[in-house]
Order: sequence, then C-alpha cells, then structure tokens
Amino acid sequence: MKALAIGLTNIRRMIRERSNIFFVFIFPIALILLIGAQFGGGVKPLIGVFVADEGQIAEEITDVIESQDSVDIRRFEVREDLVSAVERGQVQAGVFLPAGIETQSAAGEAAEIGFVARPDGTGPQLQAIVGAAVADVMKPVGAAQFASAETDAAFEQTHQVAQDLAGRAGGVDVEVSAVGEALFPDTLGQFDLGASSQLVLFVFLTALAGSAALILTRQLGISSRMLSTPTSVRSIVVGESIGRFGVALVQGLYIVVLTLIIFGVNWGDPIASVLLLVMFSAVGAGAGVLMGSVFSNDQQAGGVGVVVSLGLAALGGSMLPLELFSPTMQTVAHFTPHAWALDAYAELVRHGGTTGDILLELGVLAGYATVLFALAAWRLRIAITRPA
Repeated sequence: MKALAIGLTNIRRMIRERSNIFFVFIFPIALILLIGAQFGGGVKPLIGVFVADEGQIAEEITDVIESQDSVDIRRFEVREDLVSAVERGQVQAGVFLPAGIETQSAAGEAAEIGFVARPDGTGPQLQAIVGAAVADVMKPVGAAQFASAETDAAFEQTHQVAQDLAGRAGGVDVEVSAVGEALFPDTLGQFDLGASSQLVLFVFLTALAGSAALILTRQLGISSRMLSTPTSVRSIVVGESIGRFGVALVQGLYIVVLTLIIFGVNWGDPIASVLLLVMFSAVGAGAGVLMGSVFSNDQQAGGVGVVVSLGLAALGGSMLPLELFSPTMQTVAHFTPHAWALDAYAELVRHGGTTGDILLELGVLAGYATVLFALAAWRLRIAITRPA
C-alpha cells in the first residue's frame, strides 16, 4: 500500500504541474493535428481559378479541372487575391484564364493560360492535372480552327461540330494496377499514422522527463525522511517505479482517448492496443527511473532526457515511417523499443491485427522493460541509501 501511495503521489504531482498543461496535454494533440493536416490522407489539394473573361472555353476548362476526384477548386474574382493565396499556402496552385480566349481561338491564335504554385509542394503534380484538363478542352478547338480555315465556315460552327464528334469518339481505357502490397492502405485515416507515432514519442518523452521529479525527491530529502519511517527501501523503489509507469500510462491513455474522440483515430483491436500501451509505458518508466537514479541534477537529467527521447524517436520511426527507411536503417532502428512498438501499431491499425499478431513485439518490449527496471531498481536503491 505504501508503494502504491508513493506512485499515486507522483501521478498527482505530474497532473498538478502547470507546465505540463501545455507539454503533456496540449502539445501532443496539436502536433497530431498538424501532421494529419499536412500529410494525412483524405485532404484534397485546392486549386484556385481566376477567370478574367467568362466564356464557353474558360468555363469548360474550369469544369474539367473541377471534375477531377483528386482535387478541389476555389474561384477567385481578383487575380492578386489568387496570387496571395498561393503565396500563403491557402491554395496549393493557381490557374489564370485570361481574357480573350474565345477571340484568340476563333482567330487561330494561341491563348496563354497561366499556372502558379509554390516550389515546395505538390505543384508539379497539380500542373500535370491542369495541363491534361486544358489539353482535353483545347483538342476540339484546334480541330475547329483547322476546319474553319479550310472551309471558310464560322469558328463557332466548326467548334460545335468538333465537340459533337469528340463526344461520340471512343476514348482509350487505361487500367492501372498496383503490384505488391501498398505501404499505407486506402482505409488509413487522416490522423491514424501520425497519432501512433506521436503516442510512442510522447509516452517515452514524458517518462524520461519525469526523472527530474525523482531526482528532486532525493535532493529535497523526501526519500531520506521516508526511510526514517517504517518504510522499506523496496517500497520506495517500487513506489517510484509505479509513479513513473503511471505518468507514462496517463500520457498514453490521454492521447488515445482524445484522438479517438476528436479525430476518430483507429487504434485497432482494443485489447491488443491497451496491452501494447501498457508494455511500452513500462519501457518508458524503466528508462525514466534509471535516468532519475543515475543523475544527481534535475536540469541535467531533463536536458539529456529530451535529447535521448527525440534521438530514439527519430531513429525508431516516430518522425518518419519505418517503411521509408533503407533496409540497413530498419535493422538499426530495431535496436530501439520505439521501432518494435510502431511495428505493432502498424499491424493493429493498418492490417487489423489482434494480440496474437503482435506477440513478438510485446515480448521484445517486455524484455526491454525487465532489463531497464532491473538496472533502475539496483541503481535507485544505491542512490537512496547512499549517505549524503
């Protein structure tokens, strides 16, 4: 009971700490939102369209772009507003349909259609979509120009004939098939990938950052005063370990529950997901207790904890999906517990796995936790009982 009381005290301390309101409760959710908005599926690129002179050809080009399932369009009344929207990232590309397209086409002249996009985005892909739409609309225009020049018929008449013939002409059916298994299935939600990676990052980061509280407990003499009561060293060690585990678990459960409610994140099989979270929280807690027993300065431990957490997260796949790593780097990544946890989440979220499918990952994480807790208990016992 004493060990449990010590553990609960550590959890209450973490919740009451004002700085944790942002770093533990706000920042992880904001980061998941940002990653999902920028890189998650389900968000179509937005193309802005400015039409200087309303006409049939300009309207047809706009309609063809809008008919593409992969993009959405937004119409602008002022050219400068569209340029500004592209610069600010409000739209991913802009199309400028100048005045006089109808007149230039009737006279057999080329019309210049403008396209603008930021160089650091999906500009080349969107340019291809816009180019294909323009080509689709301008094919009958080219045919009408030729027929009008050869027959002296009005352009409007030959254009209508060319459009009718183009509509009756058989198209070319293109069938696209993917070879192999897709890395990220179509059913993957917008926030699913980022949520699991950030969960692993912040559970470990919070656990290591909590080592500062353990060091402060020793510095303030709280551990020594507990030893002067009928409280054994074992109870203190177990209680501090429970506290670090509870802190990590609270962080993880908070992210899981809130992302499930707000973003509808799919965490896979509930039982397997909870077991995985518990096991990885134990890994983080073992690492946090070990760091808190090794360092004697809480500022030093906090700085090292952040660097170690971010370094292992980057190496383990929390910042870039493991599937995008080279084979050599994937092997190196699996020296970290993060990679094993993310492998398990990938199995649960992307492939609908169950507990039986992640037994290997759970076993490896259990091994990490056992070794870290054994080293932490041994080192913390020495730190508590060592004379000041």
